[in-house]
Amino acid sequence: MDVEDIEIELFIRAMQRRHGYDFNDYAPASLKRRVQQLVRTHDAGTISELNRRLLHEDGFVTRVIEGLSVPVSEMFRDPPVFRALRDKVLPVLASYPEINIWQAGCAHGQEVYSLAILLEEAGLYDRARIYATDFNDAALHVAAEGIYATRDARDWSRNYIEAGGLRSFSDYYSARYDFIKLDQRLRRNVTFFNHNLVTDEVFCEAHLILCRNVLIYFNNALQDHTLALFRDSLVRGGFLCLGTRENIDFSPAAACFTDIDAALRIYQAGVSVARPLTR
Repeated sequence: MDVEDIEIELFIRAMQRRHGYDFNDYAPASLKRRVQQLVRTHDAGTISELNRRLLHEDGFVTRVIEGLSVPVSEMFRDPPVFRALRDKVLPVLASYPEINIWQAGCAHGQEVYSLAILLEEAGLYDRARIYATDFNDAALHVAAEGIYATRDARDWSRNYIEAGGLRSFSDYYSARYDFIKLDQRLRRNVTFFNHNLVTDEVFCEAHLILCRNVLIYFNNALQDHTLALFRDSLVRGGFLCLGTRENIDFSPAAACFTDIDAALRIYQAGVSVARPLTR
């Protein structure tokens, strides 16, 4: 075995045994790239030196977790997905007196606030609660602040329009210097907290779960586990939205979902359908 692969194995053991984070079922190639990036970021020289610091340096694990998570997103990312949520999902959710939404892997919160805007414009936000989770506390702090670089606002405005926005995107933020701050009204029904999809359990009964571009970093076993967690968290008739590069067809949990928009990876729970299992 390659020395670096042995170092990766030791890294995974150190994270689990010393700090309680389980990366055994993360996609190996993706995890290796991120650990290599950690070595460069922290001038460790080798993964073994990274492991030494992980075991003996107080607080270093926090910086490692920040590097291992992938807090990359944007407002109304993939606008057709948000248009489909607006047109196909929210009208169904409107029939519920209360609406629980779980945004899993919320990163820096852009998609959380995008959802809040959708709900606001549909007249549903006052009876909705968004639970926004991630295992990266630093990313959760950024999300709760709702402050982003001004340079992104133009692209986000275009995304908002393409997603069927009813107003001007600038109505939802104030700008100062090089930053925009999203209107805190969008934060009023959002709860941010730490939840690890690998180790934590069901915590709410959700009408809609969004987990976009997270499963691509998991191997098939962990994807199965996560999809089962989502299945058990959804009310009958609830909706699941994944990233456009992800799918559920390979998983036994797929039998519990039907397609709302297969291309955009939007599914509805509670309808048993026959699906071919593909790997």
